[in-house]
Amino acid sequence: MDGILLLDKPGGVSSNHALQRVKRLFQAAKAGHTGSLDPLATGLLPLCLGHTTKFSAFLLDADKRYRVTVTLGITTDSADADGKVLETRPIDGVDAAAVQALLPRFTGSIEQLPPMYSAVKHQGERLYKLAREGKEVERTPRTVHIFELALLSFTPPTLELDVHCSKGTYVRTLAEEIGEALGCGAHVSALRRTGVGPYVEGETRFISMAEVEAAAEQEGFEALDAMLLPLDSVLGHCPALRLSADAAFYLRQGQPVLVPQAPTEGMVRLYAAGDEFLGIGVILDDGRVQPKRLI
Repeated sequence: MDGILLLDKPGGVSSNHALQRVKRLFQAAKAGHTGSLDPLATGLLPLCLGHTTKFSAFLLDADKRYRVTVTLGITTDSADADGKVLETRPIDGVDAAAVQALLPRFTGSIEQLPPMYSAVKHQGERLYKLAREGKEVERTPRTVHIFELALLSFTPPTLELDVHCSKGTYVRTLAEEIGEALGCGAHVSALRRTGVGPYVEGETRFISMAEVEAAAEQEGFEALDAMLLPLDSVLGHCPALRLSADAAFYLRQGQPVLVPQAPTEGMVRLYAAGDEFLGIGVILDDGRVQPKRLI
């Protein structure tokens, strides 16, 4: 099977566990996720099956959206509720106005230090493995971009934020830094990913693990196949080009082709006769279309 499953990951399981479960149910030869979620987190985990794995990088690089519940006054070693409590501080004087006034400081391009409890590697070892051994190593700050940061609610000691951010953003670190800026510390007590690239909760249906399991056990592969989105749905932001039979032939050989009325720059979706999706191309300086990634 080829396609994208918009899995609504349940809490308490790792992204890899969810991926392997779905891979077995679909009996897929290849499968991959497009950016892991912490075990505590729920929400959108797009899974690429079959040939779609060749295009998973487009979702890995896509913007993400989250709804996060932050508990003020308590810090933990992992910056979330799964960690060990490090410190408890009063939250006197912290109100919604103070939070609102602070959010612009964390909007736009900001520097983040990857947390020790993360999948970043240090000398071949995952940081979270080192953290579990009680080790802390030097990390390099990364620049990420927060497009939108909105306060949804504030009921002390918790606040709820809506976050639209670039890839590589650690929401746990963001919550931790907001807590420090408020003077009381904080950690993430609940986290839900509500969007990845073109897929946004409320606009696109997410599929629960229970639905996948029920379809596999009761209805079979037709029902499972109906849950998959087509590969080119990932690339809806790219213009579509329909190729002649000759152009499609040469492009499949890896050769750039000239396509009438093609865009003058950027990436394009490529289709042969009958709306057969071929892959992605990029416009060269001379106007020809160069294949970038083909099925």
